[in-house]
Amino acid sequence: MPDIQPFRGLRYRVPDALLPKVLCPPYDVISSAYRDELYARDPRNIVRVELSRTPGDAGYAEAGATFRGWLAAGLLAPDPEPALYLVEQSFEVEGRPYRRLGVLARTRVEPPGQGRVMPHEHTSKEAREDRYKLLKAIRANLSSIFLMFADTRGVFAREAERVAAGPADFEYTDDGGVRHRVWAIRDGATISALQSGVGSEIAYIADGHHRWATAQRYAQEMGAEGAWTLAYFTPMDAPGLVVLPYHRLLDRAPSLEEARGALASAFELSGVQGAAAAADAAARSKAPYAFALVEPSGDGVLAQARPEAEELLPAGSAPSLRALDTFFLHQAVLPKLLHVPEDAVRFAHSLGEVEETLASGGCRMALVLRPTPVRHIVAVADARESMPAKSTFFHPKLPSGLVIHSLHG
Repeated sequence: MPDIQPFRGLRYRVPDALLPKVLCPPYDVISSAYRDELYARDPRNIVRVELSRTPGDAGYAEAGATFRGWLAAGLLAPDPEPALYLVEQSFEVEGRPYRRLGVLARTRVEPPGQGRVMPHEHTSKEAREDRYKLLKAIRANLSSIFLMFADTRGVFAREAERVAAGPADFEYTDDGGVRHRVWAIRDGATISALQSGVGSEIAYIADGHHRWATAQRYAQEMGAEGAWTLAYFTPMDAPGLVVLPYHRLLDRAPSLEEARGALASAFELSGVQGAAAAADAAARSKAPYAFALVEPSGDGVLAQARPEAEELLPAGSAPSLRALDTFFLHQAVLPKLLHVPEDAVRFAHSLGEVEETLASGGCRMALVLRPTPVRHIVAVADARESMPAKSTFFHPKLPSGLVIHSLHG
């Protein structure tokens, strides 16, 4: 099972009130405009290391020099003793409050296919190379691999709630309104209990597949220095584990009426008005597959598959994949019924982004999806299959720079 250990976390040595100025989201959810905003916010913002604006290899060299400079100046400094770090995130989704607890720890990197840490997504060569070059330049993990596990004995929940009853070591609220509170756990008995609770279960990658692939390559090429990486562990059955859908923005698509005609033979169709109503209707559907199409005018249609729609999928495809809306979408609906090529598909991880894009006429049509259940993610991972790209969006993300794991200290 996953081997987890405490570590001396590198942390920003600034007052809590300044943390919103220096922390940022993970690299893969930062747009160019938002990166510019973070650059302007504070010259110490971790985005200057996480996602440098300088192109090419010079950008990685610049990130490394910036990171080492901050260490030398004491802006980033290690805690005096090793610890596990409990992170509480309090947030809202569609007006409903949530609270998620997880632990940041160093975890041993295992070779591909060993079976203690289970992925469920393909990774892209470009992103892997980018993260690897950054890791070599800074020799530290700014962001964690997001892992979920079955807290079957309730050990994690009990220990986490006990720790969270005390005062936090630091806290801040990010740009999305998510409140973060962090406790450094140094008590040996608590650490042992958490190691037993987390380390006795298989861990499934929720987010951070490129970081995990990068850690595996680094361990293979660099030896002992790459033996450990930074991971965040949270129970998969906790109510605070929120999975949002990745919606699709179609740059080329048939008209809504043409789409109705193409879908009518395999779907029950009903009209919807606006992306929000479409998302709500899709989320409430009990059909085997369900999604909605919405035009910039706001006109839309909810499509709920009849049982015979599954015949559109390739023969012999894995049962775990056949259960996914995204697999059905990319194997059947887009290529066979709507004739939309992959290069005409973009992704939106929030309903707000969909609404803004539609309002500005930034796409021909939006395809609104429902969330992928955690059990489907686990089934795909257990079957050693890979989901289509952008099938899940675990919310909220863990900030970059919250607690940094050094590879050489």
